[in-house]
Amino acid sequence: MKTSRVLTILGRATPPHATHRTTHGHAPQDLPHRRRTRDPPPRLRRDAHHRPGHLGPPADREGALATLRRLPELGVDFIDTANSYGPEVSEELIREALYPYSHVTVATKGGLERSGPDIWTQNGNPSHLVSEAHASRERLGVEQIALWQLHRIDSKVPRDEQFEAVKLLLDDGVIAHAGLSEVSVEDIVEAAKVFPVATVQNRYNFADRGSEDVLKYCEAHGIGFIPWFPLAAGEHAREGSALDAIAKAHGATPSQIAVAWLLQRSPVIIPIPGTSRVAHLEENMKAGEIELTQAEFDQLDKAGSQRA
Repeated sequence: MKTSRVLTILGRATPPHATHRTTHGHAPQDLPHRRRTRDPPPRLRRDAHHRPGHLGPPADREGALATLRRLPELGVDFIDTANSYGPEVSEELIREALYPYSHVTVATKGGLERSGPDIWTQNGNPSHLVSEAHASRERLGVEQIALWQLHRIDSKVPRDEQFEAVKLLLDDGVIAHAGLSEVSVEDIVEAAKVFPVATVQNRYNFADRGSEDVLKYCEAHGIGFIPWFPLAAGEHAREGSALDAIAKAHGATPSQIAVAWLLQRSPVIIPIPGTSRVAHLEENMKAGEIELTQAEFDQLDKAGSQRA
């Protein structure tokens, strides 16, 4: 039986606790390691934004809610989102669909603002980071956010001041665990001097290996690595390519093989393929059932590391 590693990564073998508000006076409940009829594919989780560049609510709101509600049925127990997705819309939809989160841990991010479609502005002002984390906690309806990630390090604000804000959120119990996004190894090293870095979320996929050094650092230090844009394969998915041939051999799509490659690339990788449709979600989850041979993995590794 396949089991999840994500909560072990977050908690260094101690599961993260997401304590929920309840209107019935019940004692707070912890999320992780609840027994289910079937376990999910290892480490395959979901990115809950409907489209990062999309502004406002999703065009198919009911479809988005249906997709979210399908997650526990498929064994997904970790969802990644951000306050800037919508903005705020994604967190609100997650609460509407899944509260009180009986079988899922919700991670969110702060530090980016939205002023229009595909317009992102860094805001690492410490007071802003703290207030946004509190706002995310309210929107999600929890007393403590299981994992909060600094969406970007703002180049206009001293880095250490942003890290101190994250530490304050940890010390005050607003968040249980903290992570970083789009950072260098040096950023991680400096952040770790201020607070324990549980996860790093960088762009990394079959066709984009720009964060290879960051991944290796995370492996060496037991830090969860969350690759965003995990389905991308670029021109490597063209007809007749190695990726195409291996996908056909497994009766799968190139995107499924790209995710399967990620899952076998490293034990600290936690892919979060995003979608707003149930059918696409179910297709993504099947990637966790694909077992690549060593020869296939090596062939894909070599092909993906070359420019298409």
